[in-house]
Amino acid sequence: MNAPGTGNALVTLSLAELHALARDTLRAAGLGVAHAEAIARSITRAQADECHSHGLYRLLGYVDSVRSGKAEREALPVLTRTTPVILNVDARRGFAPLAIEAGVPALIEAAQTYGIAALAIHDCYHFSALWADIEPAVEAGLAAWCFTIGQCCVAPAGGTTPLLGTNPIAFGWPGPAGRPFIFDFATSAAARGEVELKRRAGEPLPEGWAVGPDGAPTTDPAAALSGALLPFGGHKGSALSLMVELIAGPLIGDLTSRQAKAVENGDAGPPLGGELFIAMDPAMFGRDTLSQRLDDADALFALAKAQPGVRLPAERRYAARARSREGVQIPSRLLAEIHALTQGDTEGERTRR
Repeated sequence: MNAPGTGNALVTLSLAELHALARDTLRAAGLGVAHAEAIARSITRAQADECHSHGLYRLLGYVDSVRSGKAEREALPVLTRTTPVILNVDARRGFAPLAIEAGVPALIEAAQTYGIAALAIHDCYHFSALWADIEPAVEAGLAAWCFTIGQCCVAPAGGTTPLLGTNPIAFGWPGPAGRPFIFDFATSAAARGEVELKRRAGEPLPEGWAVGPDGAPTTDPAAALSGALLPFGGHKGSALSLMVELIAGPLIGDLTSRQAKAVENGDAGPPLGGELFIAMDPAMFGRDTLSQRLDDADALFALAKAQPGVRLPAERRYAARARSREGVQIPSRLLAEIHALTQGDTEGERTRR
């Protein structure tokens, strides 16, 4: 069995081996140990949940950004508080995972103390899956949202020129039964990473995902990457994408996707930008007891699942996570590219671009 977007043999690694491979590859590229460890944790979580577009594949872009000098290698994030419930982390142009690890525990504490809190991550290079960013807050019993811009490759509904990022949205609720309801999706028809995986595998895109450089609809991933992706759901997805641009950009004093593109250096890594978290403690709201309200939410989930064919968001990831305790399967071609990174071979693997 092959992983999506790969088309080659698979090699099984334990989660410990996967973490060590990611960490050691980043360290060999010159990234500081704190950042390398945080990114390795992020990549391992995504791969364990079979989120291939944000798992080990992302290591290629991280290394590109370290080698190009775009991302800071050693700078540690700084946490400050504007008010007791408005928190900020200056990532200092480092990668986001370490900044998130610095800020989310403080977000959880503030939300549990005051009922609601917000955390803005500034000047970070975000390349991870948002569900992993909010999962610690949700596991702590909070309802949480997260927003960030993405690479400027999406045209607004009715347009054909990139203006917006893939602009993902994540939401989490602390249930049912210890398996939080969490969704995370791009506001484009597909995440850019999914399109890149299709290109690597030589597979066509579904219709409606993209237009080519000439503005005409295309199913060719290469044409889509040089043209524009499209928002999901037409004007509805486009409006949500614009919302993300506003609240992860001007609201928190960070870049829009278009502004981030203007300062890019052309490597294959993540864009510069910000990230906004909002967390609320259900214990601080409502007229009924918390247990009653959580039971009501669980009943809603149960009624949805009682309908044939219904699957709750995150269920597939939880099943993958359980399987991954025995190891994860990595495409041999991807492993070869990663091993080549530690040997200084930066030209031979450029077929991934």
